[in-house]
Amino acid sequence: MSVREKDDPVLFQRIQEQNLLRQYDLLSNCVEIGLKKGIEAFDKYTLWALNYAAVSNIAQFGGRFREEPVYVGDHIPPHFKEVPHLMDQFFSFIHESWTLDGIGDHPTWLAGYALWRLNWIHPFVEGNGRTARAACYYLISLKQNKILTGKRIVPERIREDRKPYYAALRAADRAWDEGHLDLSIMADYLEGLLYGQLTEE
Repeated sequence: MSVREKDDPVLFQRIQEQNLLRQYDLLSNCVEIGLKKGIEAFDKYTLWALNYAAVSNIAQFGGRFREEPVYVGDHIPPHFKEVPHLMDQFFSFIHESWTLDGIGDHPTWLAGYALWRLNWIHPFVEGNGRTARAACYYLISLKQNKILTGKRIVPERIREDRKPYYAALRAADRAWDEGHLDLSIMADYLEGLLYGQLTEE
């Protein structure tokens, strides 16, 4: 069962908003588990669950990696046959870099990597941005080693003003196209959002 946006835009929007609230609740549970078990708790099953929550009743293939091509503006994501391997590499990179000097000890670098890389791979048919932002916040929370306070969490702040978000994604894409992994702009951007969350009254 699913609702199509074209058939009923108002209902579609309401379901999307309710899904987002459910995803944030689930994300809180995932963070709690991650704080107890460590970074190895961050795996494909976590992402599948977060994606399913984000797209329930609006996409029928939520919670599983795509098996068809998708197109995102000017970006053509990798062939769907590459997705499982790319996602294995994605998790391996995060797990192995978690304690690396200069990367693992930065508060938002790996979160920035997750946000960019998931958007680049686009592993799901629907809800990739929402899932990437949830994964990003998961990693920020684990780096802070606590459930974070604040009225508006980082994913909400990204949604409120997407221009710097898109600019940071494009900067990481350009570096990757040139053969470099440079998340400095994304990491700085997220650090500013995190500071805003933690200091806003």
